[in-house]
Amino acid sequence: MNGGMKRYLSGIGMTAATLAVTTALTGATPASPTPSPTHPAPSASPAPKPGHKADHEQDHKPGHRPDRTGPSAEPTEPTGPAKPAEPAEADKPDCRKVKCVALTFDDGPGPYTETLLRHLAKYRAHATFFVVGQNVGVHPDVVRRTVEAGHELGNHTWSHPDLTRLSPAAIRSQLTRTDQAVKSAAGVVPGLVRPPYGATDGDVRRLAHRPLVLWSVDTLDWRYRDSARVARVSLKRVRPGSVILFHDIHPTTVKAIPRVLKGLSARGYRFVTVSELFGGRPPKVVHNARRLSGGPR
Repeated sequence: MNGGMKRYLSGIGMTAATLAVTTALTGATPASPTPSPTHPAPSASPAPKPGHKADHEQDHKPGHRPDRTGPSAEPTEPTGPAKPAEPAEADKPDCRKVKCVALTFDDGPGPYTETLLRHLAKYRAHATFFVVGQNVGVHPDVVRRTVEAGHELGNHTWSHPDLTRLSPAAIRSQLTRTDQAVKSAAGVVPGLVRPPYGATDGDVRRLAHRPLVLWSVDTLDWRYRDSARVARVSLKRVRPGSVILFHDIHPTTVKAIPRVLKGLSARGYRFVTVSELFGGRPPKVVHNARRLSGGPR
């Protein structure tokens, strides 16, 4: 053995001796002992049973979504095309027991109808839209969204004539063409008719084949293009069960609607369609209005 090797071994022996003395004096143990069969390394938790997966493994498994409730739940993806909104049973008011009002809008759809739909949505208000067939052809997407939002559509003829001045064949054509336009745009056929100007006679009632809906509150919004007046008349004349006449082709009318909705909501009114107002079974003629409204002839 050469001199260098002797010095190396001597150093190892001194280091071991030094450790032994330090341990004897302080009672300390080495910081990281080497595991042995009699002293295995400690574990943080018991080993899982065969076939068992920890909760965090299940939650993060690809494609897995844990069941959640409350505001933190993830939204579900739509599974198909939009359908007409159906209010839950708890949201359907019994108009024999609570104050209901039917807001109705004639002559659209028009360039302001989309804004009107947004106003109604803020109050979860349902309304009835009596549409003109010619305008349905111009704004079919608006008609479709009106139905999807849960509103009701009514037939207001193809070109807004006084039906009492037409032949039976012409009356039938006015109504049929509008039915076809609505069916093409929204997939539904109007279940109500509102004759322009409130003008009816025996032929109109016979050829309509469904309830004729007039009104009990006329805002005259087509004559007075004044938002404040439209709102004031609506709030002053309304009664439980009222059918209020508006025209959504006028921007002044649409601008008045938020005030109408706010004021009537504060007084406890529920906003329903004409059919909902009568529990789904409106009479053959809803209100006998005077022939004043609908614009100049």
